Amino acid sequence: MTLVISRESPVGGDLALLFQRHTADMHADTPPESIHMMDASELDTPAVHFFVARENGSAVAMGAFKHLSDPTHAEIKSMHVLAEARGRGLSKAMLTHVEDAARAAGVARLSLETGVQPTFIAARALYERAGYSVCGPFEGYWDDPNSLFMTKSLV
Repeated sequence: MTLVISRESPVGGDLALLFQRHTADMHADTPPESIHMMDASELDTPAVHFFVARENGSAVAMGAFKHLSDPTHAEIKSMHVLAEARGRGLSKAMLTHVEDAARAAGVARLSLETGVQPTFIAARALYERAGYSVCGPFEGYWDDPNSLFMTKSLV
């Protein structure tokens, strides 16, 4: 299988399954007031760099970063790998791609919000292995008992 990760529009016609699965996972065990995901139309802005991983042309993963008000700080958004494609390093490949693209765009710090629920155990472990550390809420967030905030310097 050939994996290609590239910047795409989040409103691409063949991305519906990725967004449906991502939305279902976010709503599985997180209270609605603690869900901070962006839908495809919200991701379709100049402040967001959205990426799709494709195997033999099929979309299997997505990830993005969103510029914050500080131009050197960005937030990771919409990281998702289809369940049937997990366990093969796609999450790590997407995270590395997002970090490299953010660095190339002048971002010095990437931060993220993820859940504390069991659904997010693998995501938290991925970020920890990649060097992210727990931090407090950042731009636009509040101290939410259902959220865990992490950050990493890219310099």
